[in-house]
Order: sequence, then C-alpha cells, then structure tokens
Amino acid sequence: MYSIYHFFKSLVKNKQYFKKIGKLEAFPFDMKLLSCKNAGVFPDMAIRVNKNKSVFTGGELIELKDSDSYTVSSFNSTIPSRTKEITKIIHGDNSIIKKQMEKAGDDIVSLPVRDVFYLVRGKKKNKLKVCLVYGSFFETIKIGELISQSFSQVLEERLKQSGEDITDEFKQMLLSIFSEQENFSKVRTVEKASVKLRFRVMTEVKAEGNILNAKKYPEIEDDTLNLFVPCHNDDDEKQIKRKLGNVFLKREMSKFNIFKVKHHFNGYFLVVQTSL
Repeated sequence: MYSIYHFFKSLVKNKQYFKKIGKLEAFPFDMKLLSCKNAGVFPDMAIRVNKNKSVFTGGELIELKDSDSYTVSSFNSTIPSRTKEITKIIHGDNSIIKKQMEKAGDDIVSLPVRDVFYLVRGKKKNKLKVCLVYGSFFETIKIGELISQSFSQVLEERLKQSGEDITDEFKQMLLSIFSEQENFSKVRTVEKASVKLRFRVMTEVKAEGNILNAKKYPEIEDDTLNLFVPCHNDDDEKQIKRKLGNVFLKREMSKFNIFKVKHHFNGYFLVVQTSL
C-alpha cells in the first residue's frame, strides 16, 4: 500500500537524517514507495499508485523545498498548486518521468489528477523545521486567477503611465489570454535574433504563506517534523485520523502532537508533529 501517509511514516522512521544531510535530496527516502525520483524537474518524486484505491489512492507528487533560513525557498519553474493533471507532466513518449512510472508498474492514467505535497526544510542557526504540506497551503486562489490578476496590475500600471485607455472587454480578453503558465514555459524563437527568449514565472511565498514563519505559525516549533493536511470540518478530521491509524500503530500515534492550525487565507489544517 502506498500513500503520502506511508511516505510520512518513512520520514518519521529516518527523521534523524534531516539534521545530518547537507541537501534535502540526500535524505534516504524509501524508494519502494516511489514511482519516480528526479532532480531539476517537477515533480522531484512521486508516490506509486495503488491498484485498489478504496482507502489510499497513492500517486501523490512531491516537490522538495530546501532553505538556509526560515523562509520557504522560491518556486522557480512551477507555481505551487494543490493538484496537477498527470498528462501535463508526462509529455511525450520520451518523458523520463513517464518511463520511470511505467517501470515502477504504475497504471498512470488510472489517476489523472494527482495531489501535490511539498517537503519543506528550513534552517535557523542550529535549528530546523521540516514540513510535509499539502499544496493548498500555497495555492489559496486558482493559478489562472493569480496570473491574470498579476498581469492586470502590470496592465493598469502601464495604462496609467501612458495615459492611454482600453475597453473593459479588450482588457478582459488580454487577461484571459495571459492566464496559463504554459504560455510562458516555451522557448520563443524570433527570426534574425541570435538569442531565444523564454519567460519564466518565479513564485515567492508571502509571510502569510510561510509555514516556517514563527510569528505567523508559532505552533510549528523548532526541531520538529510536521505533516499538514487540509481539515475544514469534523468529517475531514475523522478521515485523516482514520488514515493515520491505518499506517501507524497506536503506540506510534500516541507520540505525535496532533492539532489544528488556521491558515491566514485558506482555513484549517490538521498538523501531525513529532520532534527531530
């Protein structure tokens, strides 16, 4: 059986390494749980997909975020999100991710939409915070809306500077066109130009989204490993704890500090915390 909960258990088992390793990618991840592992491409890792998805679907995508401070490192290529369509990740027959997943025995298309988690490690002097957090902690509005509203600010600033004006209809059309990240990820070739141009979107967390910020999230203590899962109601909490109970023994569960944290923009998350 595979899932992000099983992955968290493997982190708990080897949690002492978080203080020993120089780079997060050097952590001794349990490769039996993974269908792929790469560096420099999204995702850094993916959990295997279960054939029986009644309890755990598996298939979660994981991105590593390592920082030498208590600030989440910037997202340089992929805007953080709660889910990803797997077809947008396994482009073409030559995709290394696709080949790895197939070699691992995954029925890739059986789970077309994948949950995204971020394994965040921050350092402050000789202290550490490690968080395995669901993507909705960072994606508090839809990506298309985030891009569109950002371009709206650019457009408004440019129109104000030039003294020009355009119709609301034309403005909305422009913002609709510039709302997909894929539009920026392609290399553009211009005739007679000796260079090619590629626009990249870099995403940085605000204080309210910085899970390592002690002023915003004081519950996340130094030298702890934490799992963050959205918990908007009692049913969510029961389901999360039931899944935890399927993975951890009662004596293991008793060692965790389990509590809720309120995100400044996106409701409550259930946190499973253990010391490092």
